[in-house]
Amino acid sequence: MRKRQVVVRRTEDTQRSVVKYGECQKNHAANVGGYAVDGCREFMASSEEGTNGALTCAACGCHRNFHKRELVETESVSECSNGT
Repeated sequence: MRKRQVVVRRTEDTQRSVVKYGECQKNHAANVGGYAVDGCREFMASSEEGTNGALTCAACGCHRNFHKRELVETESVSECSNGT
């Protein structure tokens, strides 16, 4: 069996995507065989970024994964270094 060598390249220019979460798509009537959404129009985090509460919506109480993911923009970030 041959081993594979993987080469990882790092470039100075990286891209960062800004993601916005839109309306909630959670089906609240799935357990009775129906379809009903709560009408939450936008994801609002319950607490600060980096905590478990950041993944819970303050308006409807469901997880962030139930909200529609929308890619807002992609920005290019370049790391520059000084020669000093």
